[in-house]
Formats: sequence, structure tokens, C-alpha cells
Amino acid sequence: MGKFSQRSYQKEIMDDLDAGGKLMEVTLKELKIINKLLGGNNVTTSSLRQIMNKYPQKSYSIADIGCGGGDMIRVMANWAKQKKVSCQFTGIDANPNIIKIAKSNLSDISQVSFETQNIFERSFLEKKVDIVTCTLFTHHFTNEELLLLLSSFKKKAKLGIVINDLHRHPIAFYSIKLLTGLFSNSAMVKNDGPLSVLRSFKKSELANILKTSGITEFEIKWKWAFRWRVTGYIL
Repeated sequence: MGKFSQRSYQKEIMDDLDAGGKLMEVTLKELKIINKLLGGNNVTTSSLRQIMNKYPQKSYSIADIGCGGGDMIRVMANWAKQKKVSCQFTGIDANPNIIKIAKSNLSDISQVSFETQNIFERSFLEKKVDIVTCTLFTHHFTNEELLLLLSSFKKKAKLGIVINDLHRHPIAFYSIKLLTGLFSNSAMVKNDGPLSVLRSFKKSELANILKTSGITEFEIKWKWAFRWRVTGYIL
């Protein structure tokens, strides 16, 4: 149980901003399937619904940070269309290879744009949006980096912040290790999947990071399968 008591800071293969090619394409496709099968998509849209119910508007601008292949943007866009909510999306990722894949994947969606951007650069704050979202993103950073990251999110978002990330738990770790070992064709997924759990959070850790970063009004809820849904309110 010792390795679950504190967050791991071991780097994942995906942390390499030059990573690309066929391995990245296979990895992003498998992550899309895993996220859908394990219920991760609803975590984000249910949080969006809460923010929109609290702050009703005619339309919303949403920045998806660490957008990957654009899977969550598509989920959010389909959800918004079903709910008849007007949304404009911006996908942001620091890896230009990933942005290229996302542009191709979402070429049929007109209400989305993309930016290759390091979220720690000052230019990140130049354009404000209503809502900032991120999925399986925050665990890639140390606690110290997260304080800077969430402080930036607070400045960039007008209404709220949505964080969809993992619960560090033995069942989550050994389950994803077994699942990826049996079915994955991606060395990146086999390595990064279990490691992502070790880099993820206990509820108290998330709460402390949010408070320290200046986000005082928030809700953290546990969702299947071993996900945290964080809804932060800015106004």
C-alpha cells in the first residue's frame, strides 16, 4: 500500500512534447475507447451542466486544456447540441503533433478552433473564456506546478472550471494494469495507464491544491470508474 500513499512524479511517455507518429495515433484511439467504456465522458458533461445551470447564458466559450485528440471536445459538442446550448470550443495542447491529430479528428465540427500553447506562458491568459475544462490532465503536474496551473485557470475562466481526473487507489491501478496488459497494442498506454493512477489524487489532496490556488468555491465528487469530478466556480 506504500506506493499509493503519495503521488508519483515519474514522467509518462506522453509527457514528451515531441511525441508523435503512429504510436501517438494508436494511443489516442485507445484512450478514447477507455474513457468511453469507463464512464469518463459523463464526468465532464455533468459538471458543465452544473456551471451552466448556475450561470445561464445564451452561449458559452469553452477552452479544453490538454485536449489530446479532441475526443472530449466532440463529447461536449454533441452534448451541447442535444441540450440546445450554443458553445464555441478551443482545444489547447502543447504538443503540435497532437493538435494536428485533433484538427483532423474534428474537421467536421465548425465551432472549434485550436491553439498549440504552453499553459505556463503568459500568452495563455490573453484570451478569457467562460469555462475551462481538462480531462486526465492535472495528474501530469507536480503539486507546485498545479498551484500555478489552477491559478491560471482561475484567471482565464469567467464562470467556472471543470476537472476530470483519476482517483489514486489500488483497485484502479491493478485494474488498468490488467486491462491494458491484455488488450492494448500501445506501449505508451501500457506504461502510462497504470502510472497515471499513481500520479493522481486523493480527495483531500485536490481540495488542498484548489484552496491554495485561490479557488474557494468548488465541489469534488467521486464518479465511476475511480474518477474525480471537480467543479470550480469563479463568479
